[in-house]
Amino acid sequence: MRVCRLSLRELPPGAEVHPAAVHALFGTDTVPTLDLDIARLHTLGLAMVGRTSMSGVQRKLSLGLDAQRMTLRVAAAGRQFILKPETGVFPGIPANEHVTMSFAGACGIEVPPHGLMQLRDGSDAFIVLRFDRPDGGGKLPTEDFCQLTVRPPKDKYRGSAELCAKVVRRYASAPLVELRKLLRQLMFAWWTGNGDLHLKNLSLVTHAGGRVVLSPAYDLVHTQLVIPGDPIALPVQGKRSNLRVGAWRRYAEAIGLPGSVLQEVAQALLRAW
Repeated sequence: MRVCRLSLRELPPGAEVHPAAVHALFGTDTVPTLDLDIARLHTLGLAMVGRTSMSGVQRKLSLGLDAQRMTLRVAAAGRQFILKPETGVFPGIPANEHVTMSFAGACGIEVPPHGLMQLRDGSDAFIVLRFDRPDGGGKLPTEDFCQLTVRPPKDKYRGSAELCAKVVRRYASAPLVELRKLLRQLMFAWWTGNGDLHLKNLSLVTHAGGRVVLSPAYDLVHTQLVIPGDPIALPVQGKRSNLRVGAWRRYAEAIGLPGSVLQEVAQALLRAW
């Protein structure tokens, strides 16, 4: 079976990419040109230091779509996409993130359109549509949980699942709805061996009219594939590993969610599997 690199869906006969995936990610009928290699990306990344707010050790570049030329170009303003190439430390991270994000979507977690693209040197790069600026217009107000708890970025691992629930309950427009989404993201991170769901990888977004919701999931990686035994970043009921159903049940009760919600989330994960 031939699979689309953008959507992981089976390809129609004769197609190189799935048309629906191209339109969802780029809003076009064909995949834009991306004429870059890793060396060039590294140079461009250094040139953008101080002009982008994105953090993290993985190299990331902001891209804008030149609709007239149908090319993706590095841009410091009017950004629409984030591109993440291969890293020298952990090979295969772009594919890892693409599969993990796709799996999250299959589990009912909201994720932005994303996919894999090939650079000029043949290496892979993960590309994702920015949920805070999908059309290149004004940026939606977005604050991560480090900002919302008045913590510096270096303290992004100094949190807990309980702290995140307090943030959601305090700021979200419909707390119970967003707490359910938070529980799903936390359980998915535990289930997929993601030890990098920290305070900066959870955010609240303010939409038109002042509606505050949990952002779509982002930066999802199966870290245990490259760091065996990597524990979850945010402890649940004081535990980062060896979690059992009882711990999740106590957590759900502590944040005000009935057992039926926990069962619903668990069943959604199992159905996706």
